[in-house]
Amino acid sequence: MISLSIAEISSAVEGELVVGDAEAIVSGEVFTDSREVGPGDIFVAKIGEYDDGHKYLEQVSKIGAALAIVQTVDASLQTPQVLVEDSVDALGKLAAFVLKKVRAQNQLKVIGITGSNGKTSTKSLLNQMLSEFGSVVAPQGSFNNQVGLPLTVCRLQLDTKYLVLEMGASGKGSITRLAELGRPDIGLQLKVGYAHAGKFGGLSETRKIKSEMLPFIQDLAVLNADDPNVYSMRSEVKNFISFGYSDHAHYQLLSSKLDIHGTEIDIDLSGIEKTIRLKTLGEHQAMNAAAALAVIGHLGLDFDKAIAKLETIEFVERGRMQSMVGNSGQIVINDAYNASPESMQAALQTLATLSKQGYRSTAVLGAMAELGEFSQEQHDRIGRLVVRYNIDQLLVIGEDAKLIHMGASQEGSWDGESLFFESINQAFEHLRGKLTSEDLVLVKASNSYGLGQLADDLTEV
Repeated sequence: MISLSIAEISSAVEGELVVGDAEAIVSGEVFTDSREVGPGDIFVAKIGEYDDGHKYLEQVSKIGAALAIVQTVDASLQTPQVLVEDSVDALGKLAAFVLKKVRAQNQLKVIGITGSNGKTSTKSLLNQMLSEFGSVVAPQGSFNNQVGLPLTVCRLQLDTKYLVLEMGASGKGSITRLAELGRPDIGLQLKVGYAHAGKFGGLSETRKIKSEMLPFIQDLAVLNADDPNVYSMRSEVKNFISFGYSDHAHYQLLSSKLDIHGTEIDIDLSGIEKTIRLKTLGEHQAMNAAAALAVIGHLGLDFDKAIAKLETIEFVERGRMQSMVGNSGQIVINDAYNASPESMQAALQTLATLSKQGYRSTAVLGAMAELGEFSQEQHDRIGRLVVRYNIDQLLVIGEDAKLIHMGASQEGSWDGESLFFESINQAFEHLRGKLTSEDLVLVKASNSYGLGQLADDLTEV
């Protein structure tokens, strides 16, 4: 974080300095997890659903934290403490203050990203490409909520040139709060899909929530031309550019070609045609790359330099179309960090395409979370898609995913190729010792179902 006096921090969060020297300068990082706090850092004692950060004040004090932002003061400690009504609200106010100070002193560009799919992947691509042109701050993992986004903003330094913010949706008004804090110069709208449609009440409500970023975009909206729900947002912004396969896209994907080593794309970068060899797998990663390149183009940065970096990226995030080679030569694609109907279909399309290059294909699938009333329909649909894509074998894990197995089993062209397992261990034991260099295995589910560890285990058998 930039250097601030405790008095400035106290004023920014509208708190009361109860313990400590108001003139002391703090420049450490800001954390809500006590395990990450080091000497000179700021600890925000957050009261969560399952834990209370105030229990760890003594621990962070012994470590040497420079300041604690608290809702209840511990008078027995010497660590400076600022008392606030709500520590999460205070964290947001501190982040807004830091961002305002940095913007006033340099030419910082803020890029905001939202959408039902692709946020974290696009963030990762942009982070690595923009790093070729200056200092970048971007979220760690999926820091995209009212805690994660302010923590990202608080990592700013005075020499930061680019701030990339991922904005996740948790309901009506959630993106408004994030966008109001970040006020992005460039706002990317990637996809309106079923990822949270059950929670939000359908695609139309999801679109409304995703569009909450639009009024806060300062300069340019970058829109997915292939998604009608996103492309219709062009009427709600002053300036926009678009990306996708559609003929009207400013950054148009002309073709994409997959093999086991990555994805080759031909793209028209608003009048400049390039062939790019991505090491990442999947047509959806081509879309994410197009979105990121649209930002590069608008910022006036060197395409060749950005593309050279893009072509070196092995995978965008752990557990997101991450290709791994196992001990017996088998290839396992770990895409178990998250799952929605759209991302599940995209991953299965990639598996089907790659299997045509001489591999025996196996899809190991778990459930997709937060689909609500759409859950039965979408899990059934995914099972049927596995069959229609001519994937050789399907392993479905867990009761919540059983409809995938049932949907596949009801397709007339299959006879026993779909297997259902109650647990991850059962599925692992079924595959143990059977995988060879001829096998290509996709592992995918929502993160909460824990299939990422299975993907790792399948590379060791």
